[in-house]
Order: sequence, then structure tokens, then C-alpha cells
Amino acid sequence: MSEPAILEFVFSDTSEDEVVFPPGDLLSDEPPLESDLHRDQIDLLIRILKLWWRERQDFYASGNLTIYYSPNQKKSEDFRGPDFFLVLGTQKKDRNSWVVWQENGKYPNLIIEILSNTTAAVDKGLKKQIYQDTFRTPDYFWFDPLTMEFQGFHLVDGKYQEIQPTTEGKLWSQQLELYLGVYEGKLRFFTTENQVIPSSEELADQESLRAQQADERAQQAEERAQQADERAQQADERAQQAEQEIARLREILRAQGIEQENI
Repeated sequence: MSEPAILEFVFSDTSEDEVVFPPGDLLSDEPPLESDLHRDQIDLLIRILKLWWRERQDFYASGNLTIYYSPNQKKSEDFRGPDFFLVLGTQKKDRNSWVVWQENGKYPNLIIEILSNTTAAVDKGLKKQIYQDTFRTPDYFWFDPLTMEFQGFHLVDGKYQEIQPTTEGKLWSQQLELYLGVYEGKLRFFTTENQVIPSSEELADQESLRAQQADERAQQAEERAQQADERAQQADERAQQAEQEIARLREILRAQGIEQENI
């Protein structure tokens, strides 16, 4: 459902009235990101989750995109732009923004904010309050790419309760059914087996490494086969030399008139 329709009457030369409806698809209205670090982190989370869930068609994952949630269905009031958010049980398609009243009233199931000096206070205060009380988002996390500060919350009886980390410092997301944790200075997703979920670049590197290892194994097998052939050839040569030596000794014995029955 779009903003309340404001009818506009346009008078043509023929004096026939035309009804013009305002556009229903609202564009995102988010400011530029503060640094390459923030952009890369957000992009990494989106790309990895989409790759991991590539067979699924029931979710929407995005970041630095405006969420419009005005009860009056107005673009000019009640909007927020989480750095990363996930909505479950919705259609997987591209959007210009997330307009709650056009999405069956759905709010994000999970939100991650990437902290900075200028946003940390709001992310930990006002936004956390909005995500708890208005969005009622079940899982909320924040991560500082400079200090590595990482914290998560799960909604319990309408209030955020801090998620306790594992011994490795990872936090469980009930909505993702995955762990989140810091890996090589980046916030990453982990499986229940504590394995980091790879990016497309890492998958390509892994495939390249596996292909290289397969080539090395094939080369080693070929070298072993070649060495076995060489050993077999050497054994044949030794056998031929032994037969030649026996024949030579027999000739000597024959010349001396010695019986060769037992030789």
C-alpha cells in the first residue's frame, strides 16, 4: 500500500479531468557511508548471506537502505536506514527502499549496525530503542570495525537481552540460525560447526587451491608411476645381466669339460 493518495486534477485542453496518483515506490534516502571500511563490511555481509542462501526465495537482505514505517504512510516521517538488515518470509527481489506499509507490515528480523565515532551513541541508544519498541526486531547486533567491539541482543518479552558469547567470542543469531563473529578483522557468519561461511572470492580461492592440489597429486602419481617403471626396467636389466653371467660361466665350465647339470 502506498502513501495516502492525493488526487490531483489536471485540466486538459478538452476540459476533461485526468486523475494523477502520486508514485508509490519510495527511493532510499540514506547519506553516504563514512569510510571504505564501513561500505566493504556491509557489502561483505550482504554478498555472503545471499550466496549462502542462494537457493532460498523467501528473504530480503540489504544495507544502508531506508526503512519507511510511518503509521501515516508518509515518507517525511518515521524512517531509519540500518547498515544491514534481513527480513524473512518475504519475496526475494530488488527494492529501492523498504516501505513497511507496502510489505504487509513486515519489519526486519535482524539488524546489524556498523559503529563509528559519529553514530555509536545513536546506534546504542535511540536506534536500539526503536528497534526494540517499534520494529520489535528479534536480533540486533553492532560491530565497530576499528575497535572490534561486538555485541548482540535478542528480544525477550519485548525487551532486548544481551546475547552471551561462546568461548570463541561468537554470538548466536536465532533468526539466521548461524553464529556471528570477528574473522580477520571483519564481522562474518559462521556455521553451527564453527566454520566461517566463505565469500565468493574465498570460494574461488578454495577451488583454485583444490585444483592446484589435484594437479600436484596427479603429478606426484605420474612421478611415482615413472619411478616404478624405472625400477621395473632396472630389475629387467639386472635379470638380463644375471642370465648373461650364468651363460658366460657355463661356457667356461664347458670349455673345461665340467658337467653342467646342476648349474
